[in-house]
Amino acid sequence: MKGIVVPPREDDFTADPVELFFDLAFVFAFSRLVYLLVHEPNWTGVFEFALLFWLIWLPWTQFTWSANAVSGNNRKVRVAFLIGTVASVPMAASVTTAFDDGGLSFAIPLAVILSLGLVTLVVGLDSASAEYSSVVRYSIPNVIAVIVLIGGAFFEREIRIPVWLAAIAVVVFGTIRAGDGEWLVRPGHFAERHGLILIVALGEVIVAVGIPVVESLEEGKGIPGRTLTALVAAGAFACLMWWAYFDRVSPALEHRHEGHGVVERGKFARDVYTYGHIPIIAGVILMAAALEEITLHPKDVLPVEFRWMLFAGLVMFFGGVGLTVWRAFHVIARERVAALVVMVIPVLLAGSFDGLTLLVITDAIVLIVLASEHVRIERLPAVTPGPATDSPGT
Repeated sequence: MKGIVVPPREDDFTADPVELFFDLAFVFAFSRLVYLLVHEPNWTGVFEFALLFWLIWLPWTQFTWSANAVSGNNRKVRVAFLIGTVASVPMAASVTTAFDDGGLSFAIPLAVILSLGLVTLVVGLDSASAEYSSVVRYSIPNVIAVIVLIGGAFFEREIRIPVWLAAIAVVVFGTIRAGDGEWLVRPGHFAERHGLILIVALGEVIVAVGIPVVESLEEGKGIPGRTLTALVAAGAFACLMWWAYFDRVSPALEHRHEGHGVVERGKFARDVYTYGHIPIIAGVILMAAALEEITLHPKDVLPVEFRWMLFAGLVMFFGGVGLTVWRAFHVIARERVAALVVMVIPVLLAGSFDGLTLLVITDAIVLIVLASEHVRIERLPAVTPGPATDSPGT
């Protein structure tokens, strides 16, 4: 048991258990984001959610790149992940106070996690390799972003927000600037890591909709029939979201990624995973807030704010999936676009019926869309796979 076999440099590998442990720490952060949306269902709350999610996403995606290039089962990498996991706890706890007196307790852990990810790359790669040069070039704007992030926490809310937006802009600039460099990218690991964080987000849906059960049981009332129905409908919705991503999209993206060369693999990972999955994960969290409201008050008309959260979350989820599919294959996920168009009707008419009815209608629309997509694709003629540079097929 003394040694750990680190995979060869050229080999793909699965995520190390410490990476999953790190992901589970983000359950707390996602739950606080849902809490923020539920208790501040207005434009201010949605803006704060968007900015905080971006900031939380940065260290997570940085560690994903780090553990992709430097194997996560390396003991030094495991230690870095564990330190990052510890740092994520105060970060998550400060989500709802990040723009008030919790700025430093939010920003410093974020900066620690970002820095750990960068250090893992710099220390873990061969200094003579082309990948090392790409990392050094990429690290410079990230170090600036870390400084800006911590500095912003010392200002009042009115200044803190634009300063943190500037930190995000610096990181985005760095990723675009680094796009032409060579990166050590393992497609299978990238696909698995982003699938895991999506499962964490979908798990938050289950946590959110389970709140009515806990409250009802604690009061000794049992579970009312409509609440039970809402729970089943919400659980079915989460399963449909899982199917919408994992049945075809995830393996297809991974397969396409494998067909690219060294430089293109890095660009693909950046576009499809680092940025393309932002609306997918954020959309699930938005929908979780709406589902919590529905299951808490299944007999009431769903307030307009939560009605649009449900629709916006679905748009972001399907839209994000659609963008990744377009980036990978240059085809439009037509049934999913049609679903969003159809969903506008019940959302506009939802003022005349309760939240449970809207959720059941949403489930039905998504189910019909996914079934239609499945039938259409299964009827397509088989094609011989070609390299990623070929003309896009079906």
